[in-house]
Amino acid sequence: MKSNAVKSVVLDIDWSAQTILPIEFEGRELTLDARAYQGVDPASQALALIHRAPDAAANETPLVRVHSGCVTGDIFHSLKCDCYQQLQAAMKRVTTAPLGVVIYLPYHEGRGIGLVNKIRAYALQDQGLDTVDANIEIGAPIDAREYDLSAQILFDLGMPEIRLLTNNPAKVEALKAQGIKVVEQVPVVTEPSLYNKRYLETKRARMAHKI
Repeated sequence: MKSNAVKSVVLDIDWSAQTILPIEFEGRELTLDARAYQGVDPASQALALIHRAPDAAANETPLVRVHSGCVTGDIFHSLKCDCYQQLQAAMKRVTTAPLGVVIYLPYHEGRGIGLVNKIRAYALQDQGLDTVDANIEIGAPIDAREYDLSAQILFDLGMPEIRLLTNNPAKVEALKAQGIKVVEQVPVVTEPSLYNKRYLETKRARMAHKI
């Protein structure tokens, strides 16, 4: 049931589609509610996967992961980042929560700078630059991501109040600025590797991630 806060919001979603999606996760077969969304910008598409336990309370606060798409990490399990590990950890939490949601944003590739620019930045990281300086060197923003579509999706789902799975305080503030009430920031814990240790340290030291 949607609250008055949801009713007062004018949704800016061009269209959406819905289906039931059976998946395999950690040896278990799960059935999720899958909803695809198209923003006003044709490039702004997102997928929301919703898990609701049969005994979930009607007023349950959802546990939400807003995940930036990462072709190299999520699909090919790159060791340069922790995206795959974060997605798997989030899926585990979401699919065992009474009410959980993953919002997957493919257009957020490379913190919003796109796949080609991300690979260009990777090449500079191979030469010694960290992720922040590599983006600056190629003339790209340090972080170009926006969360307006994510907020619109949460309003559409009747979820204006959430517990957010993230280490990134900027993501919390961005959703709050869009009218979402983040009642708890839940950390996503992953193990660093030889390849992503500096990447994670840059997130902590230069981007204020709580890791």
